[in-house]
Amino acid sequence: MQALWSSFAVSAPYAGDSVPPALASPLLVSVRLGVVFLMTPMLYAITMPAVVRALLVLGLSLALAGGLAVPSAPLPPGALASAMLGEAALGALLALGVQLAFGAFSLAGRVLDVQIGFGIPQVLDPVTRRQLPILTSLFEQLAVLVFFLTDGHHALLRGLAYSLERFPVGHAWTVAAALPVVLRQVAGLFTLGMALAAPVVFCILLTEIALGILSRSMPQMNMFAMGIPVKIVVGLAALGWWQGGASAAMARIYNSIYTGWDALFLSAGGG
Repeated sequence: MQALWSSFAVSAPYAGDSVPPALASPLLVSVRLGVVFLMTPMLYAITMPAVVRALLVLGLSLALAGGLAVPSAPLPPGALASAMLGEAALGALLALGVQLAFGAFSLAGRVLDVQIGFGIPQVLDPVTRRQLPILTSLFEQLAVLVFFLTDGHHALLRGLAYSLERFPVGHAWTVAAALPVVLRQVAGLFTLGMALAAPVVFCILLTEIALGILSRSMPQMNMFAMGIPVKIVVGLAALGWWQGGASAAMARIYNSIYTGWDALFLSAGGG
């Protein structure tokens, strides 16, 4: 019996010190997907147990890994650990692109909170469990809602599947090559956020000019007490009017996720 076990241990292809090829691909895919979903509000928009989230990520990983080429040789633990770190870093960069897109909505909400006068009162955001200003919380929830209503989650899954084709699991890449792409995405955050809030800010600016003219013409009026409700009414009215035409700006924000991903794959050496 001892001789039989010794013979099996010598002839086994990975003999306990390497990971089977059929297990390595789903494991690396699950690391990439797990980091993306962990750092984005996709799975946190709806309250669900952590086990359900983990099983969902695992199921998606197995489905996506089914179409990948299985490595011909087992991976040693050191190589697998290095590949997992690389997949985690790549998943973080992909998640950063998603977060920056949703951050444009948060930026627009914060700008409007300050301009309209809602910067002080705060409400509880049920997704992040944070205290946020009213319009900031509204814009963040609106971003997730519109994302799902426009089938953005399907596009996100297609983008993740495309990333596995353009950037295979375990593929070597450098952070220095991806840094310019990340900086352009960060700069685009402010551009897209201001584009989403610009019409309302312009209406509030006109209101401020009108109030300034009235204060010079009628100095006996208390413009501070009068200006706050006027700016709130004008700001909310302009916001309601602008939401009907904000679809183009929202589409640009969502499309920035995938244009940033594609630029990331090209710059980091994805084939």
